[in-house]
Amino acid sequence: MTPKSIETLRKRADFLRLNRAPRVAVQGLVLQAAPTPVEVGEGVGEETGKGEAMRLGLTVTKKIGNAVTRNRVRRRLREAARAVLPVAGRPGYDYVLIARAGALGRSFEDLKGDLERALERVHNPDPRRKAGPSS
Repeated sequence: MTPKSIETLRKRADFLRLNRAPRVAVQGLVLQAAPTPVEVGEGVGEETGKGEAMRLGLTVTKKIGNAVTRNRVRRRLREAARAVLPVAGRPGYDYVLIARAGALGRSFEDLKGDLERALERVHNPDPRRKAGPSS
């Protein structure tokens, strides 16, 4: 099996679109996921999820700490995503990982477990839970 490619989300429009998507909060992070739109370059359009690549965006706010701390958390999240997304993610989906305060203190294995749990919950939602963004 060939590893699935993970591209980087760079456009603000993609982050804003995913902000309206379903999200799952676990101890170390919040995961937002939605199918990749048809017009990937525009960040708008019908969502299909037919592409082969997954796209990943990371958000680490100043609440987490100073620049050194934020960069460390970003590196840990990126590496956890590289390990977990090819196995548990779906091709043709965009994902945004938002770091939570506990992300730095968690072991790397716990962080990967958080991401696996979040992916499972976002792709197989519990029908009793409210769908969509929690705002």
